[in-house]
Amino acid sequence: MTFNAILCGCGAMSKGWLRAIASDPALADAIKIVGLVDLNRETAESLAREFGLEGAVIGSDLADVIARTKADMVFDVVVPAARFAVVSTALKAGCHVLSEKPMATSLAEGSALIALAAETGKVHAIIQNRRYIAGIRRLRRFVESGAIGELTGIHCDFFLGPHFGGFREEMDHVLLLDMAIHTFDAARFVADRKPLTVYCVETNPKGSWYRHGASAHAVFEFADDVTFTYRGSWCAEGRRTSWESEWRLTGSKGMLTWDGEEAFEATVAGTEEGLLHGFQPIDVPAPADDAETHGHASVISSFIEAVRTGRPPETVSSDNIRSLAMVLGAIESAKSGKRIEISA
Repeated sequence: MTFNAILCGCGAMSKGWLRAIASDPALADAIKIVGLVDLNRETAESLAREFGLEGAVIGSDLADVIARTKADMVFDVVVPAARFAVVSTALKAGCHVLSEKPMATSLAEGSALIALAAETGKVHAIIQNRRYIAGIRRLRRFVESGAIGELTGIHCDFFLGPHFGGFREEMDHVLLLDMAIHTFDAARFVADRKPLTVYCVETNPKGSWYRHGASAHAVFEFADDVTFTYRGSWCAEGRRTSWESEWRLTGSKGMLTWDGEEAFEATVAGTEEGLLHGFQPIDVPAPADDAETHGHASVISSFIEAVRTGRPPETVSSDNIRSLAMVLGAIESAKSGKRIEISA
């Protein structure tokens, strides 16, 4: 079965979605882009030319394009401030929706969209593509194996200095809202625990080319006494970390480090006598399923499978709201200077 899809929001990020669909023969067969929606018609027309979508209906009114194309689904790639209106319109028109992150700008909006998806019987999921990479899948499998005993902590460092230009440099809470949510969501997935509380300090360091919030340091408490710490900056010049952060997982019997790229090192306690017992290396297995390691393509495949089967996808909004709650809780903590309970 081929699904008719509308791409709403035709800026630079939309190209990653279209490339992912084109790169996977099964997705290319399953999805036909029948409409392009953007406030700037020239942007949509340029995207159509670049990806051979000249036959797609182009417009600025999503409801009108849905009606004209009889679309089955909407891919939402708009800026966060426009997300609630776009997703609401699509769900009410009978479309399944796959959205960019964050899923909403508030928990109230997120909850309203979850309720609307349930009311309309449509799939509403979020494209948390960073959890669909080999490294994150390996971390989750390793924790589940019990190789380092009971998980006690996840610690992530993220230090880069990208000069995007455009809307990011004018955003409030730019690191937390636009980037840290990837690491927060991945940590929640790896731990497989509910986030309970957060304390966060947010700054805009000297030399920052962002207007607000280019750096954040947060401590989360997860269920079962698991601690997740995040140290990050988006205006850190010099030798950078991976875009996926650098990770250290601690357990009751050992630990694992991952540089966010190719280097994994897992160790358990050694047998040396004295103050420190040393360590012994252990293997880190490959991902259990290679099909789950292709970023955007894997998320979109999961979404299509959910539409076909009715089974909730991994990044369904009713679960992903917990990742949004982590971000919004960190922002509230940074504003108030207090430890915040995470309610979602």
